[in-house]
Amino acid sequence: MHRLGRPLFILPLLLAFAAPTHAQTPLRIEHLLRCGDLLAGESTEFCLTIQAPEAPLQVLIDGELIPAEAVRRDGSQLRLTLPARERGAPVWLRQGDEASNPVWLTAGSSHVIAARPDEVVKSQEGISSYLDLVSVVIEERYDGLREARRLAEKYGAEVVGAIPPLNTYQLRLPADDLIERDALVLRLGNELQVDAVVIEESGPEGEAESSSREPRASEWAANRFVDAVAFFRNRIPAKGDPVDTEPIRVGVIERNVDVDLPDFRRYRGACATEDGHVCLYARDSREADGHGAIVAGILAAQRDERGLSGFLSALEPVGAGYEVIVDRNSDAGITANVAASVNLVEDGVRVLNWSWGIHRVGTRDVQGEEVDSLIRSGIAMSGYEELLEEFFLWLRREHPDVVVVNSAGNGSTFSSADDYRLPSSFVTEQLLVVGGHQRSERRDLPVEHPDYAERRRSSNLDMRVDITAAACTRAWTPDGKPGEVHCGTSYATPMVAGVVAAMTAINPALEPEQMRELLRRSAMTIGRDSDFEPVEADDLTAPILPSERDYRLNDRDVGRSARLDMRKALELAVESRQYER
Repeated sequence: MHRLGRPLFILPLLLAFAAPTHAQTPLRIEHLLRCGDLLAGESTEFCLTIQAPEAPLQVLIDGELIPAEAVRRDGSQLRLTLPARERGAPVWLRQGDEASNPVWLTAGSSHVIAARPDEVVKSQEGISSYLDLVSVVIEERYDGLREARRLAEKYGAEVVGAIPPLNTYQLRLPADDLIERDALVLRLGNELQVDAVVIEESGPEGEAESSSREPRASEWAANRFVDAVAFFRNRIPAKGDPVDTEPIRVGVIERNVDVDLPDFRRYRGACATEDGHVCLYARDSREADGHGAIVAGILAAQRDERGLSGFLSALEPVGAGYEVIVDRNSDAGITANVAASVNLVEDGVRVLNWSWGIHRVGTRDVQGEEVDSLIRSGIAMSGYEELLEEFFLWLRREHPDVVVVNSAGNGSTFSSADDYRLPSSFVTEQLLVVGGHQRSERRDLPVEHPDYAERRRSSNLDMRVDITAAACTRAWTPDGKPGEVHCGTSYATPMVAGVVAAMTAINPALEPEQMRELLRRSAMTIGRDSDFEPVEADDLTAPILPSERDYRLNDRDVGRSARLDMRKALELAVESRQYER
């Protein structure tokens, strides 16, 4: 089981640049990517895009100044050359008394590169596709790097990226058009040592909708958000029977957040989880209502208004604290999402938030209409399916205590159709799938009532969805004023991920399958009376079973869909500790 430890420190020295200070220019890290030779083992290079005055500047990793000779600066670009490390750590800038946003510098070896704009072309389906960058999944019985280099030499390609734990390597092919690329892909796929070839089709993976709907306080109340916070802050330090918790790392697969938002202004420079604090590591964006900012905010936003803070930050100062790491490796689509996930897991993350997913071309919704967003070609879906399968097999084998929380999607279609929806269709104990609900128009009902909330019509559904959570939230502007309302299963997912992180902190011995059981046992219900077969597409989640209600066959919840009860889930996590003693 992962435990948080102090990352390997770098030798302390000062990096200084002689230039005048401009206080009006804030310190920011906007991008951080592994660069240079991605396969190098003894030393690694990282390229940073920064916003900083040309003035004396310090670069720190886990609080230690790095040597001047390890850094080169060219305007807004920094290049770090560092020895290989055993553990990941946050990196940030310091200039006088000002510190930048900290960004996670992984110790993992999984890195892939994104195509430049002139290396992306439109396929016959009208989907943007990488022209010459593909990844090959090598059969596990072979030495992946050796085989990748052999294939590169055979086909005139170059090995440019890798996800070594999954025996997957990225190649740059000698292709000038899609016909040449597809011919090479076909030949590579017929190689005995190759399990699959992954074609990257670029596009935004964020699943969200803007909405004119006014989010009421009851949106999060439908999941007992405030009740859960109150329970945690009172029960964990309870006199006479306190609960010891452990620090937990949460990985959020997103590009970046707007660190100038009031939500995130506290997260600057050094941070420690001691005394129950939350730490956030993320690249800076200038989009106040960006997908990553909203997702990360549901976990770690810092606000004064009661009930509006992110869930984990609302638990402060009780418990052992949380580290929320926002990372996406590069802009190389699904392949980068998987690479980032592998690195984060190897760096000690216990809970992964995947607020993304894709549909295959031709996917039809519950009304029989074709889904027209977040679609990929059949050949790309086949490669992604193999890559994701390798990821979950590796997770089960090497990190069986890690939980992935994934959005069901907003196509109003079926999450369990593995030919048409990824990754939510995978059946594994380590994947929790989250649907989205909204507050119903009924005002006269208690929160426990099944009609208190209703499925968002766009939310994907069916037996593969484990639980549903509030899908609507409001973005905030840099001046602290309410922004637009955004809805989608992307925003229901961190509600569940936050609860799973808190449950893991309470009882680190909980296995993913037990976590799902506790979430379902504690769940409230949503929707009308149902049976165990989909009726007119009204079953949002897998139906609650008698075994999830103490084997009471006549329990009124049996057969209904499951709605997240954050407070009850935490209560059951506390109760589960007695069975571990």
